[in-house]
Amino acid sequence: MAITAKMVQELRERTGAGMMDCKKALTETNGDMEAAIDLMRKSGALKAEKKSGRIAAEGRVVIKLSADQKKAALVEVNSETDFVAKDSNFVDFAESVADAVLASGTTDAAALANVKLASGQTVEEARAGLVAKIGENIQVRRAQVVDAGAGSIATYIHSNNKIGVALVYTGSDAEMGKDLAMHVAANNPAGLDESSVPADRVARERDVQLDIVMQSGKSREIAEKMLEGKMRKFLAELTLLGQAFVKDPAVTVAQLLKNKGAAVTSFVRFEAGEGIEKKQENFAEEVAAQAKQAGG
Repeated sequence: MAITAKMVQELRERTGAGMMDCKKALTETNGDMEAAIDLMRKSGALKAEKKSGRIAAEGRVVIKLSADQKKAALVEVNSETDFVAKDSNFVDFAESVADAVLASGTTDAAALANVKLASGQTVEEARAGLVAKIGENIQVRRAQVVDAGAGSIATYIHSNNKIGVALVYTGSDAEMGKDLAMHVAANNPAGLDESSVPADRVARERDVQLDIVMQSGKSREIAEKMLEGKMRKFLAELTLLGQAFVKDPAVTVAQLLKNKGAAVTSFVRFEAGEGIEKKQENFAEEVAAQAKQAGG
């Protein structure tokens, strides 16, 4: 079949390869785009790096448990769009990376790139191949292994696959553990207790609240007393043990644990894309700019 300029351009966008390499691959595969990509991967003409500059703020979180349920691996893999995050190839890749993290214990992103997957490819080889196939920047952003030690692990993955929690607890109530993992997913506590909240965050909040109280015309002495109450409330709402339990707001998580004779020793919460600045598209401005360019 005839190889059009549009076909060559599409393949260039998806692979980052040169025009002649793209045209050659399309010619040899009779215009089959996927076959051309595979051919270029085999010949080394494909370059996944072109996609690496794009913002990958969507994605999914995967959690894998060891057979004895004493270890859990959490992995966040990012894509540019939510559509790709639901693609079966992307899902399979994320799952395989989580398996590799659990098996190897490797969590450093740079080191993880060289870890082999069950397929025999390294994480980086599989990632680069997926970038070329799907046409989006894909990144393994972070990974963590949680060890239960003498305790137990409860996990929770939200229905959108974007939030995952692994929580280590003591006690025999597995249902409670699952509920608390769900609570962490919903309420996103900053830490386990007051001691786990960064000192600079506490100091910043104290300054803000003191200024607010002082503006009300109270004396410094009264303001300081009011401030203590405000800070206790602030820290309670910020920490897991101080928060009202999501399934029974009449009790705090600390009270729930005391009633159950249990304890939480740690938790890890991953949310896909958190902390990544997403590109904000203004489509009205984009259309106007294109119209202006076309007109002049």
